[in-house]
Amino acid sequence: MATEQRYGMVLRIRPDKIEEYKRYHAEIWPGVADMIRKCNIRKYSIYLKDDFLFSYFEYTGDDFKTDMAKMAADPTTQKWWDVMMPMQVPLATRQEGEWWANMEEVFHQE
Repeated sequence: MATEQRYGMVLRIRPDKIEEYKRYHAEIWPGVADMIRKCNIRKYSIYLKDDFLFSYFEYTGDDFKTDMAKMAADPTTQKWWDVMMPMQVPLATRQEGEWWANMEEVFHQE
């Protein structure tokens, strides 16, 4: 049974790549947006402050790991990541296997 789960993640962006990153996300590739939906991600937002990116999304599926593996196996998503990853700088404190560092939710109010 699917349950909604909220995720917050953080990553740095290379300061000289901010405008390019924003342009790409203003016109996200349709195949990438479609795969995000197919993998049960809803209400996905990315925020920018200085050289930090913060992402928030809600996962509505019942197997996050499987859905993320499905996304990672998608050729269009892989090509998108090939463009995005050189613009990004993962945090040194992220967990093994993470690119975007997961954040702990410390407060939520409906």
